[in-house]
Amino acid sequence: MSTQQMSTQQKGQAKGVQHIQSWDEKPYKEFEGGKKLTKATVTATFSGDIEGDGLVEYLMSYPDANSANYVGLQLVNGAIAGKKGSFVLQLNGTFADGIASGAWFVVPGSGTGELEKLRGEGDFSAPHGSEASYTLAYHFE
Repeated sequence: MSTQQMSTQQKGQAKGVQHIQSWDEKPYKEFEGGKKLTKATVTATFSGDIEGDGLVEYLMSYPDANSANYVGLQLVNGAIAGKKGSFVLQLNGTFADGIASGAWFVVPGSGTGELEKLRGEGDFSAPHGSEASYTLAYHFE
């Protein structure tokens, strides 16, 4: 990458809150001892440095009633740094001791509109409930 390209590349650190609007979770396989596999469809709104709406599909594995491991893909429609469009976050995380936490990254090539060249990664954390704090270190290529 040339010096000129590096100087025009926009970078930032997005922080804010993701507010869960709906959560529809259903088991698709249950085992003895309370173990199960579930799928959840979740809608959310973002506030802070990311403004917009999110739709995520989670696949979860519960080894017991109090903990889970999960993966997901979240479509975000909104704006970052004044640029509008959509992008997809790929995430993985855990739920333990009443807290959901994990890491996510922007799926390369998933951006549309002014967010077409968005790249980035970050994390999120939420006590059991309807709000999650997030970070996303991002840049535009």
